[in-house]
Amino acid sequence: MNTKEKHKVESSSPLERLGEASVYIVLLRGINVSGKNKLPMIDLRKILNGLGYQNVQTYIQSGNIILESNESKNIICKNIKDAILEKFGYDVPVIAKTIPEWEKAIEEYPFSKDYEKIVAFTFLDKISEIKELEIKNIGTDKFKINNDVVYIYCPNGFGKSKITNDLFEKKLKVTATTRNLRTTLKLLELAHPNLPKGKE
Repeated sequence: MNTKEKHKVESSSPLERLGEASVYIVLLRGINVSGKNKLPMIDLRKILNGLGYQNVQTYIQSGNIILESNESKNIICKNIKDAILEKFGYDVPVIAKTIPEWEKAIEEYPFSKDYEKIVAFTFLDKISEIKELEIKNIGTDKFKINNDVVYIYCPNGFGKSKITNDLFEKKLKVTATTRNLRTTLKLLELAHPNLPKGKE
């Protein structure tokens, strides 16, 4: 890990094995964006430790978390959402994935991953009942819905693409949050010290 990345990854408790505890990757949607919903990572880690989660790490400022817990994904999401609302007054969507789910999402990406800046993953809080979407005039952009992930490939970059996180939330009737390939791979790397399967 280079010096720059050391400043991005922060941990609030020493790594240790917790027996039956499982590792989860947890994503917050819409914090620290354009000056809105400001949530310092040091405060977020305090909240997570206060909820009893172990080995808490955050990566950059966009709400990427690795933690260990005996709880299920649904309980983790509810507890974090409620705690942020109580502490900061923000109603922040929270999505949690187990390590096997995260690995599967990466492995099943259907497009080229050669140029990381045009590759992204939109993670959904549940499997949408809508399996196919027709979006007109998207040019060379591509997407594929795969259960609770939408794979995105934008050869001309994401700035002007019509296939956005907001669009998928509206069309698929889910909560969604998007991460680029670099962040997606980095979170898996950070989560790898412990890999017991999480609870659905």
